Amino acid sequence: MAPTPGLQADCEALLRRFQDKDSVRFEDFAAIWRDLKFGTIFHGKMGHLEMSNFTREAFALSWRYFLPPFTFQIRVGALYLLYGLFFSQRCQPKQQIRIALKDWDEVMQFQQDLTNAQHYDAAYVLRKLRLEKAFHFTAMPKPLSYRIKRKMPSTEFKEEFKEPQDRVTKLITSDVLEEMLNVHDHYQKMKCAISAEKSKPDRALDLIKNDFVGDVRSVVLEHQQWLQDRKKSASATRGSVDVTDETEGSSQESEGSERAKALAKIKSKSYSAVAQASKSRRHRQVRLESSDSVLDKKTKKQLKDTGNTKSLKSAGKRSSRAKGGPQPMKQESAPAYLSMPVIAEEEEEGSQSSDAEFPTPKRTSTC
Repeated sequence: MAPTPGLQADCEALLRRFQDKDSVRFEDFAAIWRDLKFGTIFHGKMGHLEMSNFTREAFALSWRYFLPPFTFQIRVGALYLLYGLFFSQRCQPKQQIRIALKDWDEVMQFQQDLTNAQHYDAAYVLRKLRLEKAFHFTAMPKPLSYRIKRKMPSTEFKEEFKEPQDRVTKLITSDVLEEMLNVHDHYQKMKCAISAEKSKPDRALDLIKNDFVGDVRSVVLEHQQWLQDRKKSASATRGSVDVTDETEGSSQESEGSERAKALAKIKSKSYSAVAQASKSRRHRQVRLESSDSVLDKKTKKQLKDTGNTKSLKSAGKRSSRAKGGPQPMKQESAPAYLSMPVIAEEEEEGSQSSDAEFPTPKRTSTC
């Protein structure tokens, strides 16, 4: 069964706001619950089967945050979340929270920690769930089927909710320090027993410091204080990171618009500037043709051809009148693929040069 979209995001948003409160009081969680209107999560038009599946999925997701390795505050928030979901569900009879037998020891240890730390509101919530028979004890955390392989979807949780791995605290606990102190006292007594003076050991046997256990305890306390300060600084910078992300997003949008405007300006300049060629090389000049000129290309070419023929005829008539008689004009047919006009000045120069080479004979008058 595919996970319900948005369910994990809503639960994590609720737990994140509860974590920002830096408290484990139920009244703070209830205020956030009412602010987000989380009680309406079961509202909507759903059938009985669909409602039951959704309720079980919500319980399973919240139960994962209740177990280690999440922090103490997140686990208390998950307990409150289970309490709210169980009593706001609309299933009849009520769906129960699935819990494996191997996890029950963690629940009992967590209840003992709540009582020792005097968090009585959280301890009351856990006891209330037990009295209402909200837990369904099973052998395995997930349901299994005979000869059926089910690919369970993997869920990724936020790292900020998890308890940081502290190997120093795991290695050196209060029991270990007490045992080290007993061993150190016994070691000092043995040195006194083998020394000449029974009151104090010989200086030759002073191989370790007398306050060795006290130094170890102070180092462990300093390490725990450093972890707490680091956690506080990380939570303080989380809000500033969200603000900087918003400002960076707006600055990136403004930079993108400025870059687009600059590119459009450069493109308009490059297409609007056309180099002017000389008169003799005008046929090589680059011309920018728009879509309108491309559509009217054929009509312009026809008008150009008719204008060229008219200019040639008028030039031939002027030359024949100037010389006193009709002169044969040599016409050359231009190829069809050339669209350049024939220049009239060159034709006139050609006609003059032909007259110079072959002069016309003078007429003699006869009486």
